[in-house]
This record gives sequence, C-alpha cells and structure tokens, in this order.
Amino acid sequence: MNEHQIDLILEENKRRRQKLYGTFDPLSGEGSLGERFALTLTDEDEATVWLPTSMASEKLVVDLQRAGSFRQLAIRSHRSMDKLRNDLNLLRCRHDFAYWAARYVKVKNKEGGEDVALVLTPPQRKYVAELERQRLAGKPIRVVLLKARQWGGSTVTQMYMAWLQLIHQRGLNSLIIAHQSACTDEIMDMYQRMMEDYPVEMLYADAPEGVPKKPVKTEGVGRSRAMIRVPARGCKVKVGTAERPHGCRGGDYALVHLSEVGLWRSTEGKKAEDIVRSACAGVLYRPGTMIVYESTANGTGNFFHKEYVAAKDGEGSQMGAFFVAWHEIATYSVELTDEERRAMAERLWVNRENAYTPSRRQEPGRYLWYLWEQGATLEAIRWYELERGKVDDHAYMAAEYPSDDVEAFVHSGNRVFDQLKVEALREGCRRPIAVGDVIADKRRGGADRGREALIGLHFAEDRQGLLEVWRQPEETPRLRQRYLAVVDVGGRSAKADWSVIAVIDRGAMAQAGGLPEVVAQWRGHTDIDLLAWKAVQIAAYYHNALLVIESNTIESHDPMRCSEADQAPFIFTQIRDVYSNLYARPQSPEQIAQGAALRYGFHTNVSTKPMIISTLIMVVRDGLYVERDQRALEEMLVYEQRQNGSYGAIEGHHDDILMTRAIGLHIAYNSEPPREARCLQPHHHKGIWG
Repeated sequence: MNEHQIDLILEENKRRRQKLYGTFDPLSGEGSLGERFALTLTDEDEATVWLPTSMASEKLVVDLQRAGSFRQLAIRSHRSMDKLRNDLNLLRCRHDFAYWAARYVKVKNKEGGEDVALVLTPPQRKYVAELERQRLAGKPIRVVLLKARQWGGSTVTQMYMAWLQLIHQRGLNSLIIAHQSACTDEIMDMYQRMMEDYPVEMLYADAPEGVPKKPVKTEGVGRSRAMIRVPARGCKVKVGTAERPHGCRGGDYALVHLSEVGLWRSTEGKKAEDIVRSACAGVLYRPGTMIVYESTANGTGNFFHKEYVAAKDGEGSQMGAFFVAWHEIATYSVELTDEERRAMAERLWVNRENAYTPSRRQEPGRYLWYLWEQGATLEAIRWYELERGKVDDHAYMAAEYPSDDVEAFVHSGNRVFDQLKVEALREGCRRPIAVGDVIADKRRGGADRGREALIGLHFAEDRQGLLEVWRQPEETPRLRQRYLAVVDVGGRSAKADWSVIAVIDRGAMAQAGGLPEVVAQWRGHTDIDLLAWKAVQIAAYYHNALLVIESNTIESHDPMRCSEADQAPFIFTQIRDVYSNLYARPQSPEQIAQGAALRYGFHTNVSTKPMIISTLIMVVRDGLYVERDQRALEEMLVYEQRQNGSYGAIEGHHDDILMTRAIGLHIAYNSEPPREARCLQPHHHKGIWG
C-alpha cells in the first residue's frame, strides 16, 4: 500500500470539501464571488466587509477607506450616516449579485415553510461567475446551460435577469419561454413572490430627484397573467410556452430565457429552432443583453443538443456552453468517518485500473477513479456507489447524474472507446504552431489542380486558413515511408459532413517504441475533386507522403450525374498521373497474375470498418499514438456501437476526424517502419509502402 499516495488523496479531499462547504457569506462578502478586498470600518462595532475589486475605485469606497468609518466621513462630507450606508448598499447591489440576491430575493423553500433568502450554492456561484465574466468583459451574455438536476440553474437565470432589470438599467424587457404552461406559471409566481418583499425605494434608487414613488411595484398587462410591468423600472416581464409559440414572438426584448429547451416537442409549424429564432430575433448583439438556452439533456440530435455541441466547439456560435456535474452539488454526498474516508481512498487507489465489476449495479474501479480525477470528493463518490446500487444500467445514472456533458446526452448504443483512455490522450493536445494553407506559386504558373498544383509548392500562413500545423516537415528528409496523408471525404455544403485531411508522422517509429504523431490537419467543405487536389498538395509538401483517400463517397457517385466541377469517378485517374504515392488496395496473387486493374483508395465496408476501428480501440487503449487535436477526442467520446452492431457517431455529432485516425493508424501499424533515405522508393501498387 502506498501510504504517501493515500495521504495525498486525503489532503486533496480536504481541500475539495473546503471549496464545497467552506465559508461563504454573501452579506459580509467573505468567500464570495470573484476577487475581493477588505474594507474595515470602526463605527459602533468594528466590522470588515469584503467587497468586489470592481468597487475599489468608486469614490464613496475610496472616501470611506480614508475616513475609516461612516461617522468620520459623515462629519467631513456633511452627509448623514444613514445616507452613506444607503449609498454604499446601493453601490454594492450594483457590483455584487450574490449580496443583492441574499438581501433582497426570496425563493421557495424546497423543504417547506416560509420563503428563504437566495444564498447561492457552489454550482450557482460557478454559473453566476460565468455570467459575470461575460458581462464585465463588456460582452453580450450568451449561454447554453446544460443542467444536472436540482441545483437551481433556472432560478438563478431568472433572478440574474431581474437583477439587470431592477438594478442595472431601466427599460430592459425580458421574455421567458418554458416547455409547458405549468412551468411558466411557476416562473411568473417566482418573480411575483420576489417582488412582494422587494423595497419600493430600491426600485427608484436611480430615479431623478422629484420623481414620485408609486407604491405599486408590478401591474398586469392584458387579461392573462402572461405579462407584468414594473412601472418604476419601465420594463416588462413576459412568459410563454413552446406549446403556444405564436404569443412568444420577439419584440423589444433585451433578456431572453428559454427554459427546458431540450424538452420542447417539435411539430408542424412550431419546431424548437423556429421558436428560438422568433423569440431572439429582436435581441441585439450588444452589451447589456442576455440570451440563455437552458435545459436538462433529452437525448441527442435535437435542437438543444446541437446548440450545446456548437457552443462547446465554438463553430461559429455566439453562445458559450456551461455544465455542472452532479458531484459539484453538495446534496449528493454522504458523511464518512475518518476511518471510512481512509478506507475509501485506499480502495480508489488500489482499484484505479480495474475494468471489471462482479455486478451490473456497480461501476469499475477505473470509473470511480475517473470521478476522483474529475474533482469529486470521497464523500460524493461513496454517495454515487450507493445510488448506483438502485439500478443495473449505467445509462440511467448518466442521465440523472451526469459526470460530464457527454454522459448527459444519453444514447441507445454503447461507447466504443474507453473514456478514461481517451482523456489520457488529451495531454498531447495543443494549439497549432501555424494556420494557413499549402498552395502552388501562381506567379510561376501554379494552379489549384493538375500538374500545375505542385509548382512552387509552399506553406502560406493565413489566420482563416483551413490547414492547422503542429509540426512542419523536415527541411531535409532523413527517412522514407515517414508520412501518411489520410483523407475522409465529406460534402461541399456547410450542413454536410466535414472533409478532413490528416497528416500522420511515423518518424519516431523508426526506433523501437516510437509513436506515430498527428502533425497537420485540413478540415473544411469543398467539392470532391478540389479536395483530392488539396490532399495531393499537402501530401507532396510532407515529403511525398503516402496519400490514402477514403473512397466510399467517391465510388458511390453516379458518373452520369456528375457536374463538370465534380467529376468524382475520374478523380483517381486524374491524380494518379501526377502523384504516384497513392494508396491502392492490396491485391491477391490471382489478381496480380490476371493483371487486374489497381483499385485506389481505402474502402470502408462491413469487413474493413470493424478492422480499423478495432485497431483504433487498441491504439487508444494502450496510448500508442500522439494526438494534437482535441476535436478528435471529442469524436471518440461520442462514437458508439449501435444495437445492430454498426459503428457511428451519436446523432448530431461527426466522426470525420476519427475516421482519418482509424484508417491512418491501421496502415501505420501494419506497414514496415520508416527507413533511411537510401532505402527503396515506395511502391504504390502494393497498397502500402514497399
């Protein structure tokens, strides 16, 4: 037993518990959100408050620090102490959401009884920190919020919007759309309950002198309860449902909260994306506005899932993805004695590589260790073990208590790749050293296709280029059979699958134990023939790499329907006369004897696909290659074997990058290792290097 390692686990567990259960006093500011500084005032009772650093330069705060007390500042400024205290309170409400929420917001007590102050929990604080990060950066607030259950993400979203309306800016109208009327009633009730106890004077805090303060805090608009007005703030709050979308059209709204979007049912005339587009159409992309798509997960391929994936990947989405794991919620834990805690730590450490369980109601040791590495406490992991004993299916736990945002979206198949082994590859991922394209020198007669595509070939940096480079080719080649350029063919439109050209460097494999490495990747949409010529250019740039083109898409084209710009059936004929190091399928002795024509390209079918996926499973499991692109890992995490035995990405995801790894690494590990430059030239007619 490694006692030192066990002690380290226990020390880390203590730190994690402190983060979850440590001091958080939103009124004094101790342990509250963001960076803080201490303001100590020596009035009746010496008191210290921890204020957000954004308040440090405010004149009132500067004057208080110099005076040392409200009393001294009142004397110097000829203002009353009550006035100074009130001004500081208003100033702090503007800078400190957690303080405002704890002091002025009452929410329903889930345990029954009187309403309670909104004191933010750890996951709520994490969420507000993200909202504040965007707001303080002067950006529009845009979030796709994937919720685990029971941590109040919807409540905080609504109250944060109310904070912007009631404290920050007059005239900010808000729109909230839920999936059914019962939820809209609950949302409106929550807002009304908050307003019942909200001080009238706070509503007029920034009003000009002489403006009459009316006692009415809210008033209904129309006969329904779907809209209320806050006269003192010049704003409206409107609620609606996805079931009746015609009343949810966007107007002069600056704040939009779309609740449980994943549960919205799409029918003729009211698809989720249409409702969202209509609701958000009037929200300008400027500071002071806010849009939140919020939901628990509800399968894959739907609007919410697609929006979350796009936000996470950053593929042109203006939204940001946010997720809270179950173990970040303090409710999900059990108390342990010191002896139980140490025994738990020992069990985790000893079984961290264990992949097997004696029961379907247990998780293997390596999954429990994954939870630890994700940040779960020992107490949370023990709770998970006990809860797991209720069910015999991991998918149920993944749906109810997701550990990561991949688990949250439950699917019908089984994951192909070990999640923990995939995560281990992340250590090699990094930003490319260059972005641009490999192009011909057009001043010397170069072109994008044909023999001229190789004239004056060079790399041109371009921040908007599609080719990412992690390692440039050697200036002087030392090895033959070093590089592979693997192509997965997609489509030309933005909605089609991506086309990917991946370059794999086998240089390290010249020595025993050396690993192949991804060194460059092109990813985009284009016509198939232009993709093939781009692959030729990239392969030639990497010292005449073996060019392996996945041929399914090309071979499936009907030659009678091809356009002049997309002569798919003739692509291999066109490029083989220009680029000789082209992969062809291995031939049997009989085919060779009969003089059968070479068949270029790697064809994935019911025979070859299981073969290359099996190779990739082995390579990932044993850490036998170096990955540079995190998107490859994300594709592995959502790759499944379906109930009919076939392989593919979960609906709504892609596997284009993954397939280049599967094909390329299969060839890399089933070919002779790289040789010194004096060795034989590659022979494309054998289907692999000679």
